[in-house]
Amino acid sequence: MVTPAAIDPAFWRGRRVFLTGHTGFKGSWLALWLQRLGADVTGYALAPEPGPNLFDVLHRQQPLRSLIADVRDGAALRQALADSRSEVVLHLAAQPLVRRSYQDPVETYSTNVMGTVNLLEAVRSTPEVRSVVVVTSDKCYENREWDRGYRETDAMGGHDPYSSSKGCAELVSAAYRSSFFNARGQQQPGVALASARAGNVIGGGDWAVDRLVPDLLRAFAQGEPASIRNPSAVRPWQHVLEPLRGYLLLAQQLAIDGQRWAQAWNFGPADTDALTVGEIADRLCALWGPPAAWATDGQQHPHEARWLRLDCSKAREELGWSPRWDLERALREIVRWHRASAAGADMRALSLQQIDDFETTSHHA
Repeated sequence: MVTPAAIDPAFWRGRRVFLTGHTGFKGSWLALWLQRLGADVTGYALAPEPGPNLFDVLHRQQPLRSLIADVRDGAALRQALADSRSEVVLHLAAQPLVRRSYQDPVETYSTNVMGTVNLLEAVRSTPEVRSVVVVTSDKCYENREWDRGYRETDAMGGHDPYSSSKGCAELVSAAYRSSFFNARGQQQPGVALASARAGNVIGGGDWAVDRLVPDLLRAFAQGEPASIRNPSAVRPWQHVLEPLRGYLLLAQQLAIDGQRWAQAWNFGPADTDALTVGEIADRLCALWGPPAAWATDGQQHPHEARWLRLDCSKAREELGWSPRWDLERALREIVRWHRASAAGADMRALSLQQIDDFETTSHHA
């Protein structure tokens, strides 16, 4: 058994980090964690969504270096990375919604595929970079509706534009790794590039439309029954801090030990936490209390995979990563976060406390 890996504060203290997508849900949490570690963070992303958003909540008091720009603008991205002189690159910028990809497939492909190309081209022209983590999705796999978890060696695919775009981003990353960023590709053998595939992330501060947990909490807060479109779909649910810890560990190992870690990695929950949408809705209803309720909307919707799990044995056995909070704990923390937010609490302080609590929890599976 591999000794559980630990995030090393000494590695991150003062480390120059370039984080794309820092204004999004995952990016806002990751930027906060990097600040807590003392990293020198440059964020590059579109402006946060209007209305309540986690970036403003967490970073209004102690802002980071924030560049509002588009990954589809290759020249601006290249200049920003060069100016930052970053050693670690974490690429989270994306169009993240399946249903939106049906409405605007060009935006989805241009952001998720060409945005990744632009990022890796920027890396090629920035000599300080040593470690790159490209974040994609569990939906990058060619979905066969298997009941087993998908492994890193399974084929890329994608029925819908979003899933397909994430499979494409994985293929782009693999091509750049083999062509430019290894010992055989002589251009930049000092750059170690990995990709990370996470499950369905949930956590405090997600107010996005058309995502299960935010939609449920919005309805509960308004005293209305939530409308669910696909209650039998199975997803690998995990608290947002779980994959973020994986990204930090992976980026750290890439910088320290290079090519050994330059490959694809799954970061998902324990198999017992791959539950149906309906089961998640039931558990959140119980945690929130009356009159929280939900119902199936009964409408026709674009295709989405019904069964999706990740096999994370590689991350467990080689990287020493494993989940820390089970689903029950994750859901409790989400409800606590949103109730505190509604009560006017200091949400940056509470979020930092959740990171501390998470870091001191031993793995649960």
